[in-house]
Amino acid sequence: MTAPKPGETAQPKSPSSGQDERKPWRKKSPTEVVIDQINRVRDDVAKKEEELKVARRQLQKLEEARKLLEAN
Repeated sequence: MTAPKPGETAQPKSPSSGQDERKPWRKKSPTEVVIDQINRVRDDVAKKEEELKVARRQLQKLEEARKLLEAN
């Protein structure tokens, strides 16, 4: 293992070394907290609605297959 050169630092580079520094932490107001919660719940509802659509399509296909099997 070689020693670092005089002009170099011995600190390992972090994965985000190419990015800007993080923004300073700022406390959210109660209004911002509630708005963030509303947005999270809205996104969750949209995701669950999409999952429900997929499940309904699958159920419809299975019901059609059931009708065909019962008809025989």
